[in-house]
Amino acid sequence: MRDPSNPYWDAKRETRDPKERDAETLGVLQAQLKRAYNLTFYQRHWDAHGFHPDQVKTLADFTERCPIITKKMLVADQAEFPPFGSYLGIDTADIFRIHGSSGTSGTPTIYGVARQDWEQAKEIFRITHWASGVRPSDRVHYAFPFGMFFGGWAMLMAAEEVGATTFPMGAADTRRHIEMIDRLQATVIEATPSYMLHMAEVAKEIGYDAVNSPIKIFMSGGEPGGSIPSTKKLLMELWGLDVVSDAGTSSEMFPFVTNAECREMNGMHIYNDEVWTELVDPEDNSKLVPEGEIGSLIYTHLHRVSQPMIRFAVNDRSWMTWEPCTCGRTYPRLPQGLMGRTDDMLVIRGANIFPSAVEKALRGVEGLGTEFRIRVSKQGYLDEMVVEAEVAPDFTGDRDALTRRATDEVNHHCLIRVPVSLVEPNTFERAQLKSRRVIDERPKE
Repeated sequence: MRDPSNPYWDAKRETRDPKERDAETLGVLQAQLKRAYNLTFYQRHWDAHGFHPDQVKTLADFTERCPIITKKMLVADQAEFPPFGSYLGIDTADIFRIHGSSGTSGTPTIYGVARQDWEQAKEIFRITHWASGVRPSDRVHYAFPFGMFFGGWAMLMAAEEVGATTFPMGAADTRRHIEMIDRLQATVIEATPSYMLHMAEVAKEIGYDAVNSPIKIFMSGGEPGGSIPSTKKLLMELWGLDVVSDAGTSSEMFPFVTNAECREMNGMHIYNDEVWTELVDPEDNSKLVPEGEIGSLIYTHLHRVSQPMIRFAVNDRSWMTWEPCTCGRTYPRLPQGLMGRTDDMLVIRGANIFPSAVEKALRGVEGLGTEFRIRVSKQGYLDEMVVEAEVAPDFTGDRDALTRRATDEVNHHCLIRVPVSLVEPNTFERAQLKSRRVIDERPKE
């Protein structure tokens, strides 16, 4: 039994000298590369790029020499070698669990997970959930749907591993979620940020005082909103929360955690002794970006034997710092979490616009509701966008003034002129998993 007042699950590991950690990681990485070279997918890919595991003598060698892989490549490989691809790494009889991506961006990817990988992942989940403040005395409510996607199942496993009581309610009517939170006196909730905001709306409609609910910790996932300061502030105000802890990874990297926040809420810690993480130049993935500059994240499983991802480019953008966190953990951090996916970026009149920037702008405007949409169209030869924002149900002020405030904030954050129009409350559908806020009306080429 661990002392609940101890901030660390494994103090030795979490506060280790980074140089010692990286030195050990290099040896683990070299062993993983040799193991992966026995898989058809990697041998064929690496041979085509003139790369061999023996070339990696340092971590810098790995960045400079090893080619990246992409989701498109994995989908193509599984089409050629169904259902798990030529990078499975274990006999099919040794598959412990089968999961899949949500398939929202195309063909779902199928994952066969070895028992040893599932067991290995438990420790990093213990560490990250404990760091967020989850304790054995907590009662954890799940508003994540439980389907083929890893997310909800992995988060459930994490809370179980620290000894907390779990209530995996999953997909259900929003009012029923609120009723059960109150009835069971849940102290932790795991959901997407947009669904938490929707639950707050419904709570207000039915007269439930969300600010004084028993929930004190929100474990955020599935969307970048949990890392956006204005969204985090709004969530804390609406639910009376002490902690909003964001965790980020991609389906391909599960069941392992790549990045997760602690109680201090100073950004995501990068658990690079579990998943080696690089932040590279978006135009040249063989070059790391300097500390403090925005780049693209690339992940590598250090221990996973079933379908290991080696230099997987997830298209997430962020920036990294080695500045110590006040919690005492010595991992590098992503101070602003995941700032958006590169493939979500919109190029409007020469400016790069991320949906997360629009969200950041709107969350700080009092009088707006919780949902919005970005409509993209083509006007002549140019792409244009307009933001449609819901008005808060209880707003009774000047709508023209509210429109101006919202427009000013969006223009400030996006650095170009973007029209904002107001729509009635509850205009847009609410999603329990991921909200799709970009409506692309441009002609398909």
